[in-house]
Amino acid sequence: GPYSRAMVRICKEESFHQRQGYEIMISLCRKGNESQKQMAQEALNRWWWPSLMMFGPSDAESAHSAQNMAWRIKRHGNDELRQKFVDMTVPQAEYLGLTLPDADLKWNENKKGYDFGVIDWTEFNEVVKGNGPCNRERLRARQKAHEDGAWVREAASAYAKRQAALETQAA
Repeated sequence: GPYSRAMVRICKEESFHQRQGYEIMISLCRKGNESQKQMAQEALNRWWWPSLMMFGPSDAESAHSAQNMAWRIKRHGNDELRQKFVDMTVPQAEYLGLTLPDADLKWNENKKGYDFGVIDWTEFNEVVKGNGPCNRERLRARQKAHEDGAWVREAASAYAKRQAALETQAA
């Protein structure tokens, strides 16, 4: 149906963005100068933990994960998706010569995947509550846009009053 076609389109678009991001990192790390490699490392340092957070809280702590899986909205839990991401990303970072900012990251032969450090959810929870740095910027931009648009609202209000007065006179 239309839902599955939309999901296929979304998945293709996300796959494109992942590929595009990796190709940019290849350009910076494999073909770039030392400054560009450092830029890539700094980006990885900044985005590693937020990337792990984007899969959502641990399944044990997520109110929605189990329900979404029961309803088949999700096929994989947050923890499984996060693990797949880490297992896919570590070899890519190694290929690029980048260091992941996690001292606890190591291969676990038993699970055939990587163990990684404990996620500090403090920043994530603050952002969700509306206390993130971008939230303040967004609110400032919204307030400025509201103030800058005051003349439009005033003009529209004056026009509406004038139209109402003309209609009253005509009646």
